[in-house]
Amino acid sequence: MSWTLARRAARLEPSTIREILKVTERPGIISLAGGLPAAEGFPVQAMAEACARVLRDTPHEALQYAASEGFAPLREWVAAEMAAQGLQADASQVLITTGSQQGLDLVGKVLIDPDSAVAVESPTYLGALQAFSPYEARFVSVDGDDEGPLPAALDAARGARFLYLLPNFQNPSGRCLSAARRLALAARAQALGLPVVEDNPYGDLWFDQPPPPPLTATLGDAAVYLGSFSKVLAPGLRLGYLIAPKLLYPKLLQAKQAADLHTPGFNQRVVHEVIKDGFLRQHVPTIRARYKAQRDAMRTALEQHLPPGCRYTVPEGGMFFWVELPGALDATALLARAVDAGVAYVPGTAFYAGGGHANTLRLSFVTVPPERIAQGVAALGAVLAQALQQVPQQAQP
Repeated sequence: MSWTLARRAARLEPSTIREILKVTERPGIISLAGGLPAAEGFPVQAMAEACARVLRDTPHEALQYAASEGFAPLREWVAAEMAAQGLQADASQVLITTGSQQGLDLVGKVLIDPDSAVAVESPTYLGALQAFSPYEARFVSVDGDDEGPLPAALDAARGARFLYLLPNFQNPSGRCLSAARRLALAARAQALGLPVVEDNPYGDLWFDQPPPPPLTATLGDAAVYLGSFSKVLAPGLRLGYLIAPKLLYPKLLQAKQAADLHTPGFNQRVVHEVIKDGFLRQHVPTIRARYKAQRDAMRTALEQHLPPGCRYTVPEGGMFFWVELPGALDATALLARAVDAGVAYVPGTAFYAGGGHANTLRLSFVTVPPERIAQGVAALGAVLAQALQQVPQQAQP
């Protein structure tokens, strides 16, 4: 007897990033690869106290099956927070998910048919490509510049089921869309009848000024908004949320029920206990300060150690630098050399729906202390400089 795999199973692929993370477990490797939040920022004491209160005050409710929509006070908190950012939505439109990654899966399950077109940024979040691909999406890459997707380029996505965007400190590029670009994209999407799925896991991690209001505030029922508690509290809780139009919400809820019945109720109650009285207003600035210092350390190291011809933009928030190497270099081919030199990164080609762009890579700065960032970037710069010396003169830019 043998198992017969579903056609969609052939489209499931291992995460490039998680495969690289296995390599970084080797002793002595400075990992600039993972997109993990810094564990030093986890509010362990606040979580411990909240767990004790939940188990003291509502033990049976917390350990019992719960509503698929999510813990009502937490949904109300999300709706109120989003209203403060200009996104007016009722708590009845908030669905608590098992991480925002589940939100992507639910969107794919409800909106994508085989060979449906889905428009994505170029580059885009690898996890979204992995979430949508099993539903047999046909990806349409939207051209952009340093400010993000170009409004005129949305014409190539005419007829797509939706446009997937990360407007704030995007993974992998680190870019943040300006207010003007957001309005232009929203206007063009509305003109084309193109819905938008707006993913915002990094929006609270700004360094000097907060990002502009979400596109969903302008698009209303033409958008789905995804948020997460992973980057501001702890990713191990697997707690996210989506805000959906009232007509779309019931199908997303049914898909959620079929997937896991509900997100763990205990986790939801603990998180609400932690955040309900304004804890994040004191906690998140400490994360921002830590990440900004590490961002500055990486900027200094890149300025000092990258060879001529490398290009990058300094992010104004989030967790990533995006580096474009001289065109003759292949970041995937050079990864083994870099690991041998004691540093790891993520090759950029995995973030493009159509592949290519072999001369790009992503660096994460939030889990490595400044002195180790400097060491890691110095090692990377030496590998790149050596590789450039080995490129024939006519192939160099």
